[in-house]
Amino acid sequence: MRIIPPLTALVVTASLYALVMERDSLLAFARGEEATDVETEAEATAPAQTKLADAGDGAIHVAVVAVHSTARAIDNAVVLRGQTRAVREVDVRAETTSTVISDPLRKGASVKAGDILCELDAGTRPASLHEAQARLLEARAKVPEAEARLEEAHAVLDEAQINLTAAQKLSEGGYASETRLASAKAAERTAQAAIASAKGGLESTRAGIESAVAAVAAAEKEIDRLVLHAPFDGILESDTAEVGSLLQPGSLCATVIQLDTIKLVGYVPEAAINRLSLGAQAGARLTTGQQVAGHVTFISRSADENTRTFEVEITVPNPDLAIRDGQTAEIMIASQGTKAHQLPQSALTLNNEGQLGVRVVRDDRTAGFVPVTLLRDEATGVWLDGLPEEADVIVVGQDFVTEGVALDPTYQEARQ
Repeated sequence: MRIIPPLTALVVTASLYALVMERDSLLAFARGEEATDVETEAEATAPAQTKLADAGDGAIHVAVVAVHSTARAIDNAVVLRGQTRAVREVDVRAETTSTVISDPLRKGASVKAGDILCELDAGTRPASLHEAQARLLEARAKVPEAEARLEEAHAVLDEAQINLTAAQKLSEGGYASETRLASAKAAERTAQAAIASAKGGLESTRAGIESAVAAVAAAEKEIDRLVLHAPFDGILESDTAEVGSLLQPGSLCATVIQLDTIKLVGYVPEAAINRLSLGAQAGARLTTGQQVAGHVTFISRSADENTRTFEVEITVPNPDLAIRDGQTAEIMIASQGTKAHQLPQSALTLNNEGQLGVRVVRDDRTAGFVPVTLLRDEATGVWLDGLPEEADVIVVGQDFVTEGVALDPTYQEARQ
């Protein structure tokens, strides 16, 4: 019987036992350490592992960094985009039909209120005016004649009434016949009818005068429409009508805009409209880099049906005409101040519902979530509304904790 195979099997079995059962002692022997030290280390490690496992029942505290934040008063503002608009813009249009006889003015020219923009050919309008004036004189000349007829009719009536009274008295005494009395009554009625006719003739004459006056006024107005004037001081935005061109009612003579005062027009969402008030200070930065300031002069009471926004106008002085109509502007309107917390932008997080907010350390040293509103974003941090007057806000580790998690907070000095 060969002895080598059993010895080999014995050696292999011993080696496997040493590797599996006495691994720590074997490693200590390889490092030159004593076995008792290894056993002591193992015994010291075992209780620690047991404590870590026992801590899994909720006693583990997550380390975070927080700041003691106190709300401070800030000047709030509503920011929106808009554009500049001329304070007044008018299309001067013709009110009658005729041809232009004045030389045109070129766009960009400055005009004063009352300056002639377009002059039209008068045609037969002066003759029509003279005719209306002649009819007025003729109608006025008929007034004395109509008044004389009325006075004559009154005199005839007085005479008829005297004769009727005499006939009635004579008839009562038996000295006048019934025929004479009836004739006197008929004469009185005839005189009354003559008065009514004379009054009608006088009223007709006066109506003729009024008609003639209206005809004269219409002829004069038609002549006035031949000259189109600038309605206010401004600048021509288009050339005036050329000589010889035919203008009809509604045809454009020129467009005049006023730019010595400019309006900034923007649209405010309904969520911020109650933060604005008439007279509030406002400023704007134009695309050219120019900065302007003014006051709110109009806040719409009706929202746009499509965008649900409200129109706001800010009036800005522009004496040097440096601001043009239609420029894009970034507008900031001052609103009532409020208290807010200034925190690092990195402190913001989202909850499971997607709400923007921050994680805070509660009084029981557990994590909580508070929704906030972003008021302003600056280089030094963001200003937030929605937090209580004082709050311990987590600024490091807020994304690794959830509602109710126990915390081990370390506090750092808040940025002022």
